[in-house]
Amino acid sequence: MSHSSDYNELFKDDFDSLEGLADRIGEILDCPITIEDSNHRILSYSMHEKNIDDARIATIIRRKVPEKVINSLWKHGVMGKLFESDDPVIIPAIEKVGLGNRIAVSVRKNNEVLGFIWAQTDNKTLSDEKINLLKEAANLVTKQLLKLQIKKKKAEESYQEFFWKLLTGHVQQKSVIERQAKQFGLRLDGRLAIAMIEYDCEITQTIEKHSYYLTETLQLVHVVCRVFDQNQLILLIRVGENGKAINALNEFIQNFIHKISERLQINDVKGSFGIIYDSPQFIKNSYSQASKVLEVKEQFSQELKNIYSYQELGIYQFLDELYKIRSKEQYRNYAIDRLKEYDRKHHSELLATLKVYLECDSNVHRAANLIHVHTNTLNYRLKRIVEIAEIDLKDPNQKTTIYLDLKLESIRGDNM
Repeated sequence: MSHSSDYNELFKDDFDSLEGLADRIGEILDCPITIEDSNHRILSYSMHEKNIDDARIATIIRRKVPEKVINSLWKHGVMGKLFESDDPVIIPAIEKVGLGNRIAVSVRKNNEVLGFIWAQTDNKTLSDEKINLLKEAANLVTKQLLKLQIKKKKAEESYQEFFWKLLTGHVQQKSVIERQAKQFGLRLDGRLAIAMIEYDCEITQTIEKHSYYLTETLQLVHVVCRVFDQNQLILLIRVGENGKAINALNEFIQNFIHKISERLQINDVKGSFGIIYDSPQFIKNSYSQASKVLEVKEQFSQELKNIYSYQELGIYQFLDELYKIRSKEQYRNYAIDRLKEYDRKHHSELLATLKVYLECDSNVHRAANLIHVHTNTLNYRLKRIVEIAEIDLKDPNQKTTIYLDLKLESIRGDNM
């Protein structure tokens, strides 16, 4: 078949499905073809006979490109080229993830990437004519993907009001929630939690697109609903039934922050998630808890740098309530006041030493290393602290009280 007849046959606009289009592209290029959406979910694939690599098999089985393959494509600069250009990109094999030789092209409408066409070339070298055909095929696929995008956008817009009702507790009856969820095609069974990503900048279209891209491609959890609220991305997440749900959410948040920061060169992205519940009736609680984590991380940025879970906040869950009680009572901690006064008079650092010692869970060696003194020096200081403050550092109740009050001093902004 000549190039001219190839061209005419391929671009007769009579394809009523992506499946038929994938088969036709594969027939003309003589390569297995995969058509994906912008989040690497497989939409259609051509027939194939043999020599299919592991990455294609895994993609077809899962209906989605494996995360390790996506990560490798980003690391090798492939995805960056596909997002930036509408020209086909030749991709050498990445054996580590089971990916053979490929040539790929992005499917786009103006500057927006709608999806991708991937051709497994093995040891073949496509002629310039066939590479041009692949680029023209992307224009035809665009029409199909635009229809799918419009449907998806309408679906998201329709469920957002329902999602906000769940977040704010305006719908709480289980039967009503289940009925409306079914209406919007949302699965609210299983274990659910709210996760949040907070940006310290204005949300641009680029940030929004990459954020949505990551919610689709990070495969540790399943994102059921998503919505931007000013500079916060709010996610309703369903986790698996195994005992490692908190670990999965932690890893999801960490990976999200790492990838969005690296790819867009933005800093100070924070993440959080609330308690995991077995019923959608408690989504409001999880949302409140995830918001609380972000608020507290703002106050204690260093201490909570690597904390994302409400449960892992520990005592930080209650500090603001305790602070209000202490303020109302005009409460002062006698031991802390004594140490402050002594430090002022003698230009010493006993209170700072006590703070580090308590934060190190009374580990003398670790505390000594942090403040750069010998353990003997630290032990001497602790002895003086006990004498001056009239406290017993072997009493867990006294230690806990002082530890909490020192944290409250941070909120109040008292000078130590």
